[in-house]
Amino acid sequence: MPPTTYYASRRIGDDDPEPVSAPVSETAGPPARTRGDVVRTGVRTLGELLITAGLVLLLFAAYEIWGKAVIVQQHQNDLDKQLAQIWGDSGDPSHGPTTAAPSAGKAPPGWAIARLYIPKLKKHWVVVEGVSLADIKWAPGHYPKSAKPGELGNFAVAGHRSPAIFWDLDKMNVGDEIVVETQTTFYTYRVTTRKIVKPTDVNVVAPVPGHPNEKPDTAMLTITTCDPKWDNYHRLIVHAVLKGSSPRKDGLPEALRS
Repeated sequence: MPPTTYYASRRIGDDDPEPVSAPVSETAGPPARTRGDVVRTGVRTLGELLITAGLVLLLFAAYEIWGKAVIVQQHQNDLDKQLAQIWGDSGDPSHGPTTAAPSAGKAPPGWAIARLYIPKLKKHWVVVEGVSLADIKWAPGHYPKSAKPGELGNFAVAGHRSPAIFWDLDKMNVGDEIVVETQTTFYTYRVTTRKIVKPTDVNVVAPVPGHPNEKPDTAMLTITTCDPKWDNYHRLIVHAVLKGSSPRKDGLPEALRS
């Protein structure tokens, strides 16, 4: 039996019904999709995907900037406590530490050895021994074969170019000061050079930077990190020379008082 067809009508007058131009069938399906409908649906879906991807990227960036900074600070707090236990709370060597220091003066990898201050950036960190990825995950690391703070030669330190560590190192200029704190002494260095080098230029951490076969006659500090931000195909280098030192028991040096 053919489907029954109904005509919808509305009254215009008492005797004048007006039929709808197209019949409505009981078995009529949804209207066919046009090419425009398909295009609009595709564009809408693509837009939703792009918005979702954008939100994911924003969340990732927020984690890289703020989330990791919080984690780094937590680890820095732990390392700071480790230093306090090794050095003794007063900073006076006559007061014994509460934790045994490394034997023969050689710190094991990852061991807290000093504090590094950059007053211009309003930043400071605990420095650990070693520059492997594990060593410098949460802190700047000391190149094991380089000099110790205050010694003739090059006290060389590496760190990630992350917001929690050496993110703004490119703002350092000649004449800016950097302070290194050890168990007994504050060492104040003055920046002499800031430059970009290739990752293969390892001579920047030599006892005499750029001249690996020369014997040092100056106490230096070198900081190395990746360049540019978010990448690592170059290295940002800051060199500094020792300006002066003061006993830790006498309090903060002038560079850290302001």
